[in-house]
Amino acid sequence: MKKENAGMRRATDAFFKSTVIVLSLIALVPLFIILFYVFRQGIASINWEFLTHIPRPIGEVGGGIANGIAGTGILLLLASALALPAGIMTGIFIAEKQNSPVAYAARICVEILHGIPSIVIGIIAYLWFVKPAGGFSALSGGIALAIMMLPVVVRTTEETLKLIPPSLKEASFGLGAPYYLTILKVVLPAGMGGIITGALVSIARIAGETAPLLFTAFGNSFMNINILKPISSLPLIIFNYARSSYEEWHSIGWGASFILVVFVLIMNLAAKIISRKWKTAF
Repeated sequence: MKKENAGMRRATDAFFKSTVIVLSLIALVPLFIILFYVFRQGIASINWEFLTHIPRPIGEVGGGIANGIAGTGILLLLASALALPAGIMTGIFIAEKQNSPVAYAARICVEILHGIPSIVIGIIAYLWFVKPAGGFSALSGGIALAIMMLPVVVRTTEETLKLIPPSLKEASFGLGAPYYLTILKVVLPAGMGGIITGALVSIARIAGETAPLLFTAFGNSFMNINILKPISSLPLIIFNYARSSYEEWHSIGWGASFILVVFVLIMNLAAKIISRKWKTAF
C-alpha cells in the first residue's frame, strides 16, 4: 500500500512538473514570435546612415533616426535625474519608518500612482507643464516619464532595504555613527545592487512609452538638444511612421522598433545580472 502511494505521488509530481514546463513554454511563445518578427523586419534597415542621419523629406529615399536616438537619450536622462533621487529618498523613508502613518500613506500613494494609465499621466503633464509653459518641450516629456518611473524606484528601494540585516545598522550605531551617516555609509552601499537593479528596470519600462510623449515632447523631425523645445524619440518615430502610407517610412519604423527592443532587452538583462550578483554577494 505504501509503495502504491509513493508511486502515485511520484506520478503526480512528474505530471505537475511537466504541466508547469509546457505552460511556461506556451507563455513564452508570443514573446519569441514578437522578437523574431521585429528582428526580421527591423535588422534589414540598420546601417550607418540609419543611425547617424535624421529623417529625409517625404519622397526622398534614405535617412535615419539619429534625432530619435538622441531624443530618447535626453528624455531618459531627464527622467532619471528627476525620479531617481526622489524615488530613492522616498523608498528609504518608507523602509525606515514602516509603522509610521506617513510612510503608510506614502506607500498607498505610490501603489496608486503605479496603476495610473500612461495616457492619463500624459494628459496631466500637459495640463500642469505644457499649457503653462506655452508649448511642448523635452523637459515636460522628461517630467511625465519621471512620474511613471517613480513608483518602480520607490518600491524596489523599499524592498531592497528591508532585506538588509538590522545588525548592520546596530553595529554602525554601536560605533557611534549618527543616523544619517549610517544610512549613507552603511545602508545604501549594502543595498546598492538592488537599487541599481530597480533603476534599470524603471528605465526599461519608460523607454518605450509613447502616450505621455504625445502630450508633452510632441516630436521633432530635426535634431534638437534644447530641453525647452519639442524633441523626437524612438517611440514617437515608431508611432508616426507605422501609421504612414509610405513603405520607406514603414522600414524606418521597423528599424526604430529593432533599436528600441534591443535597448530594453539590454536594460532588463543588466538588471537581472546585477540583481543576481548582489544576492550572491549579500
